[in-house]
Amino acid sequence: MKKLLLGAIALCSATMAFSQSLEKMQWFNEPAKWEIKNNSLIMQVTPKTDYWRISHYGFTVDDAPFYYANYGGEFEVKVKITGAYKTRFDQMGLMIRTDEKNYIKTGVEFVDGKFNISTVVTHDKSDWSVTTLDKAPPFIWIKVVRRLDAVEVFYSYDDKTYILTRNAPLEDNKPVMVGLMAASPDGNGFEAKFENFTVKHLPDQRRTDWLKSHQE
Repeated sequence: MKKLLLGAIALCSATMAFSQSLEKMQWFNEPAKWEIKNNSLIMQVTPKTDYWRISHYGFTVDDAPFYYANYGGEFEVKVKITGAYKTRFDQMGLMIRTDEKNYIKTGVEFVDGKFNISTVVTHDKSDWSVTTLDKAPPFIWIKVVRRLDAVEVFYSYDDKTYILTRNAPLEDNKPVMVGLMAASPDGNGFEAKFENFTVKHLPDQRRTDWLKSHQE
C-alpha cells in the first residue's frame, strides 16, 4: 500500500516544466514602456530604480520593475536574459520575493565595465555577492531552484551546463512572488529582454523522503 501511495504521489507531483503565461502575470512598479512579443517580455527599465535595504549604503529602495506570478512549494525557475547594459549597476534577472524585507534577486549586473553574475539576498538587510564572467556573452541563462528552506542560484551560457554561484536561505512553506526584475540605479534605463521564462514544480522533498523511509 505504501508503495502504491508513493507511486501515486510521485505521479501527481511529477516534475513538469511549463512556460509561464506572461499575459497572466502582474506588475510591481510597472515601467512606462514594455511589451510582450513571441512569449518574451521586453521592457525599457525605469531610470534610477533598484532593490536594496539598509546595509552598507544606509538607504532602502524598492522601486524597480518586477513582473511576477505567485507560487508555493518547491520549484525550479529559469529564464534567458539579454540586456543593452549601459551604466554601472544596470542589472536584470530573476527575483523571488516574500515581501519588501525578504527577497532574493539574481542575474547579470554591469559593474565597472565588467559583466557579473550578481545576487542580492535580503532578510531585513541586504547583502551582495558577484561572480565576474570571463566573457561578455550576448545572452545568459539564469536558474533558481527552491528546495526546503533555501534557494540555489545557477547560470549557464547554453541552457545545458549550469554553474552554481550561491546557496541562500529563504523561509519554506510560504508562497512567494516569482518573476522578472530589472533595475538601473545609476543610469537612465536600458532595454531588457526576457525569453523562455519557465517554472517547474518539484515534489515536496520532506514528504518524498518520509515516504521512502516508510516503505514496507
